[in-house]
Amino acid sequence: MKKGLLVVLLHCISTFAWAQQIGKYLGDESFMYAETKQINQFFHRFNAEENLDGKRLYQGDAGYRDLEMRTRYIQMLFDKENPNISAEQKSTFIKEVTDTKSSKYLNYYGKRWFAEVDAKFTYQGQSRTVVLFLELEEENQGLKWVINNVYFYPFTQLFYTDSTAMTKFLHPMSHELDFMNLIKVFKDTKTVEYYFDHDYKPDFRTLFLYEVKKGNLVFESVQKVSFHFFQIDNWYFQLQEFNRPGNNKGWLIANISKIPEDQKSQLLKYIYYEN
Repeated sequence: MKKGLLVVLLHCISTFAWAQQIGKYLGDESFMYAETKQINQFFHRFNAEENLDGKRLYQGDAGYRDLEMRTRYIQMLFDKENPNISAEQKSTFIKEVTDTKSSKYLNYYGKRWFAEVDAKFTYQGQSRTVVLFLELEEENQGLKWVINNVYFYPFTQLFYTDSTAMTKFLHPMSHELDFMNLIKVFKDTKTVEYYFDHDYKPDFRTLFLYEVKKGNLVFESVQKVSFHFFQIDNWYFQLQEFNRPGNNKGWLIANISKIPEDQKSQLLKYIYYEN
């Protein structure tokens, strides 16, 4: 008993020392290293590039991408408490990704996966949620997370909310009047966007950045993180973290859908709140 306790204590001391070492390079973001590693572990287990003891496996190692172990691993990676993921759905997915003729693996560097972060900000004296979408971007032979999309409900209320304004337009002969009729465009600020070209789309990232720089949006904290995966042909799944008793916890597949490749763009718009 004492020996077991000593082992645990030594492990904790070693882990703390390691975290301090990492902290020298990452500052107060050192705790994020462990979180990233947990996501990496999902990749490793999905691909069977880690043994049951948690040791990383590489090409040439015994057990590397072993079919039986991979099948067991992927079965463990589902949220078993989600009634919307059927046994048949899981079975079909596992069979397709482990097919010996066309096995499908996840690639950390392979694009087509991104993070969704619900972050709390102070806006106009109230605590509001901003949804940030982040993806990995290459830089200097390395990678970094960048914000590539933003959703903030108050922004959506500024654009295209008046369906009766669809008929508004500037007469094609307006140039003969030196565009003096522009006065009607800016008279009602709620409908200005209806005078823009058909391809106009509000850029919420720019609005978000403007409000942050003006001090109108002040970051408070991260509320929730999930990941969206489009890498597997004709499949989509979402990864979420579950903190609960038992073995079925951590980063697990929370939602999964079989979806043709040519329909994934529509799903992506839905995730980005563009529909």
